[in-house]
This record gives sequence, C-alpha cells and structure tokens, in this order.
Amino acid sequence: MPDTPVSPDIITSAEGVGRLAERLGGEPIVACDLEADSMHHYQEKVCLLQFAVPGYAAIVDPLATPDLAPLAPLFADGSRRKVFHGADYDIRSLHRDFGIEVNNLFDTMIACQYLGEREFGLAAALRKRFGVELDKQYQRADWSRRPLSAGMIEYAVKDTTLLIDLYRQLEGELRERGRLPWVEEECVLLTGVRMTQRGDDPLFLRFKGASRLDRRTLAVLEEVLRFRDRRARQADVPPFKILGTDTVRELAEKRPRSAAELVGITGITEKVAARHGEGILRSVEKGMTVPERNLPVFPREERRRLSGPEEQRLKALKGWREEEAARLGIDMGYLANNALLEQLAVAAPRSVGELAASGSLREWQMREFGPGILAALAPRR
Repeated sequence: MPDTPVSPDIITSAEGVGRLAERLGGEPIVACDLEADSMHHYQEKVCLLQFAVPGYAAIVDPLATPDLAPLAPLFADGSRRKVFHGADYDIRSLHRDFGIEVNNLFDTMIACQYLGEREFGLAAALRKRFGVELDKQYQRADWSRRPLSAGMIEYAVKDTTLLIDLYRQLEGELRERGRLPWVEEECVLLTGVRMTQRGDDPLFLRFKGASRLDRRTLAVLEEVLRFRDRRARQADVPPFKILGTDTVRELAEKRPRSAAELVGITGITEKVAARHGEGILRSVEKGMTVPERNLPVFPREERRRLSGPEEQRLKALKGWREEEAARLGIDMGYLANNALLEQLAVAAPRSVGELAASGSLREWQMREFGPGILAALAPRR
C-alpha cells in the first residue's frame, strides 16, 4: 500500500492559505476534496477543503479563514491536474461559496464507471485497490462543528492521500483500453456545472412525486412545504429535519383538519405535533381554501409521440447499445442514455456529416461509435 502522511497541516489563517497555494503551485497533480454541512444546516456551506500531494497533506478550514482567493489560480490552472472523486457537488460548491472554477479535472469516480466498476464510491475503490477502510460514521458528520475530532481529521485526510495513486492506476487502465479520452471529455463538461438558485418557483416543483398529484393536493402540498421551509430557516436545519418527505406527502394527501387527525400520520410523533401541529394545520387549511380557479398546475412537457419508423429506429439503437455495453463491460447509460437515443431516432442521420451536425453526441461517442450508430439507423430491407 502507498505511504500516506500521518499528520496534515491544519490551515486556519490567510497566511497559511497563501503558503499552501505556493506549496501546491509547483505540483503537477493535486488531490482535492471538500466536506460540507448540508445534512445539518438550512444553508449548506463548505466547511473543509482537503489537499494532498506525494508526501504532504493539508486541510483548510474556511470557517476560520474564508478568503480562499490565493487558491483560485491553482484550481483554474489548466496545466496542473486536479483529482477529485465524485466532483459534481464539489465543483458546484466551490463556485457557489468562493467563486472558484476548476480546470484540468480528473474525476476518479467517472473513471471507475467507464472501466466497468460495479461499485464506484471512494470507499469501495480504496478498499478494492489498497485495502483501506474509510470510517462511514463520518460521512454524515456535522463538519461545521469545532473543534474537529481526531477521527474526523483522519477521515478527511484519507479522502485525499490515496487519490493520486488511485488516479495513476485508473489512468493507466483507461489508456490501455483506449477510454482515457472518454473520461477526460466528461471531466471537461463536468467543470461547467453550477448550483441552481431556489428562486420564486413553487416548492412542489422539487418534490418527488408531485407531478402525479391533483391540483387541490398540490395546493396543500405547497403550503405545507412553505411552512416546513420557514421553520427550517428559523431553526437553521435542513427542511427534512422539520418534516420528512413521507410525512409531507401524507399531510398533503390526507389533509388533516384537527389535532386528532394528525394522529397516525407518518412521522407525526407527540413531540412533532406539540412543536409543529398548529402550524401544519394552518398550512393545510390555507391550501384547502385556495379558490378553484387559482389551484396550481404541475407543468408538463408535451412529449412528442414517436412515429412507427422512429420507434423502429429507437429499438434498433437500444439493441446496438446493449450489445456494445456488454462487449465493453460498462453500464449502458454511460455509453448513451435514452434521451440521446431518442434524439437520434427522430433525427435519423444517414451520414457521418449528418450525425455530427445533429450535435447530440460527445466527441468520443462520435469517434468511437459513430459508424455503429449509423449502421443501427440504416433502413432495413
């Protein structure tokens, strides 16, 4: 197993951040990770940033020193590779909290997926390749609490100190199989993701299953969600800690009108009823009094019905994808998702030029699978 640093630098000052930026600025590859408090606070925030290079590890505490501007050039530098595992949330969070943009990203989770790994979480990858176990008790820890325990520091360090070794293994395997350009292109696209703002849209638009509810139930659901959101903001906790998803759904569907009718609803314990019962009942009543003409409507995109020939082309493309995915040993969704196949079935390109002009495919998909896609789309006689 590769050697790992035992004691990381814990950086809690602007001067320390500046020194770290200089220290990492000379490294061609830097392993990165972060920890946030989304499970514990209403407005989530980055609470730790971890870095590792061979023989050195550091943890930056942005709660103690929130100005991370000296690190921005490192993240933006396209000549230095930044290695993350499961970078989607990290990329969004770094931009939201610090305005940091990441270039030359390598996501080891994406690499695992394109190598056909069935378990591609970091814990599974480290266990398989290095025999290292991550302590899962810290996955849901409140990283905003101070001081950090020794166990939390050890967990945070392990998240990065083996990432470069993992990256080197995965990069070599991808290169051997000719799939390194696939992952690199996916990583370039990933660097552009950003957090979406809540805005003034109805809360029910982000509630799973809301599209199946009738308009009156949607009105009640919206009022219960607004109540939950207000209480969560006041208590500085995530909304699910006020009322869980199943509880909210049941309240919207059963529409209790009295304290007695709250009894038996999922998640409504005596404590919850005492603390939130009155507010819940008011929100239900408010939803019930919305005039019929003002009831909300869940927006639906009219899905174009495929014609007979389009359905046949889609079936042929799915058959091609299934065969290719089996041959390559990867999940079909990574090869080409259903939305892409449907677009191609409708566009029905007949040549490489038409396929490229459709703008649907990644460059690696076009290069590796363009001929196979065209063959699958070719008219059958």
